[in-house]
Amino acid sequence: MDTLFRVWETQETVSSVQNKEKTVAGKRQDYINWDEYFMGVAHLSGMRSKDPNTQVGACIVSKDNKILSMGYNGFPVGCSDEEFPWEREGEDLETKYPYVTHSELNAILNYRGGSLEDTTLYVSLFPCNECAKAIIQAGIKRVIYDSDKYNNTPMNRAAKRMFTAAGVEYIPYSRSGRSILIQV
Repeated sequence: MDTLFRVWETQETVSSVQNKEKTVAGKRQDYINWDEYFMGVAHLSGMRSKDPNTQVGACIVSKDNKILSMGYNGFPVGCSDEEFPWEREGEDLETKYPYVTHSELNAILNYRGGSLEDTTLYVSLFPCNECAKAIIQAGIKRVIYDSDKYNNTPMNRAAKRMFTAAGVEYIPYSRSGRSILIQV
């Protein structure tokens, strides 16, 4: 009986190893890479924004590919989406600009785990100069951005100048051309 058990155990081990080999050799090849994943999370976060014109999302990631925080552009907690303006033009206090918190700043402020030193920020729109200051102060070392819609504007140039001076890499996201459909 002892011999029969050893033969069975050996056959089970061989079978297990063969199944693992099949799994490794036959794994999916079309899974998304880390950049696609994190930029996808940033874009998905942006979809939470109530802003009728611009939905921006951000995702902060550790060196070991763990999501630390996310954010999107919107009003501060306690400031009702119904009571504050979403307008782009008009008197200063009748537009969204003095009230909206950008996605990057929201992601930084949403983090409760300690230091963001040496992390990467994925963001759907290149950060403004004000967000660049917060990114630098938080210790974020890489910014991967999808759109640079405001390229070469004074605030955009200021953000890039500060990033360069502070040693923060800013890298355009390289789109793979794949579409990801999420049904909810």
